[in-house]
Amino acid sequence: MAECENSDDVRQPQHSDTEPLKLSDLLDRGWKIYEEVDSTNEPLGSNSVQVRVKRGMSMLEEASRMVAQLDLFSRNEELEEIATVDLKYLLLPALLGALTMKQSGRDKRLEVVQTARAYFMDFLRRCNEYNISPFELPKSTNENRSPSEESENGRYAAKSAPCSSDLVSMATQRQAKIERYRQKRELEVRLSDVRKAVDNGQADDAISRDFYLLNVRRWVTLCLEEIESIDQEVEILKNMDGLKQGAAKQPARPARPPMKPFILTKDAVQARVFGSGYPSLPTMTVDDWYEQHRKQGVLPDQGIPRRVAVEEDTDANEREEEEKEKKADNDDEESLLKARNWDDWKDTHRRGYGNRHNMG
Repeated sequence: MAECENSDDVRQPQHSDTEPLKLSDLLDRGWKIYEEVDSTNEPLGSNSVQVRVKRGMSMLEEASRMVAQLDLFSRNEELEEIATVDLKYLLLPALLGALTMKQSGRDKRLEVVQTARAYFMDFLRRCNEYNISPFELPKSTNENRSPSEESENGRYAAKSAPCSSDLVSMATQRQAKIERYRQKRELEVRLSDVRKAVDNGQADDAISRDFYLLNVRRWVTLCLEEIESIDQEVEILKNMDGLKQGAAKQPARPARPPMKPFILTKDAVQARVFGSGYPSLPTMTVDDWYEQHRKQGVLPDQGIPRRVAVEEDTDANEREEEEKEKKADNDDEESLLKARNWDDWKDTHRRGYGNRHNMG
């Protein structure tokens, strides 16, 4: 561990205009960039956020290369043998994976999530070797299996009914998630208490060691959750790629002739009553309409013909009255007799007698 004591003296190649950054500075700045990106309200795909993500990843990658050169961690040593100042460098793969997941871009999304999973698995393997926290290491993805086999296995699993072992496995996974969530809450509470002493500069070696170990255990729970979500996302992305390839292999459909524009109405009756829904132009003048209806004989009074008939009846009545007066003047016996009889009949019969139609 002689190299661990001088780990902070190892310098990065020229990173800024003033002086190169030390290993501890690279980790601290990369960690700070992740916290800023994780808590920002800006869209993840914005240019400013993506610039910070790339800058943080470059710092953490450089720090990882320096840790590998120094060989700070070995499988032959125990957790107690690691120096307190070196414990925080265990977080490098986890922070790299978390920043990798912050990258945007749909074209390379599958590559991004697979790279992040590799970082998370590296962190979990190292924590498992040092027995930092009790957990079950996730299974590695089988990269040699073809997408067609994966899709066939997925269809077979979907069609088959769940057996008792599957139900037991799902119940175990659910219980493990509940336990991880409980541990995560406890770790966050303890971290908030220890962080106050570390930020105030009142932490001794024991408190600092506890602070870094609590962070590592917290990141173990976060990485397990991230790997579960990544596995689900990888399956979805591979299925989408398979659908795109299948659509590309299908023959192109023949081009359809362009359709003529038309106006839709609910039904023919409504179209005749309310029109087509847009203003229409007149097709004839008012005089033309009147003339057309006059010829068809559908006007209410038909105008002149009725007045002519009334005038003819008036003339006939006048002529009849004139003839009566002439006969009376000429002392026509027949007319006088008829008039006397009519007067006698009116004297003996009241008005309306015999009018059975009007019931008088």
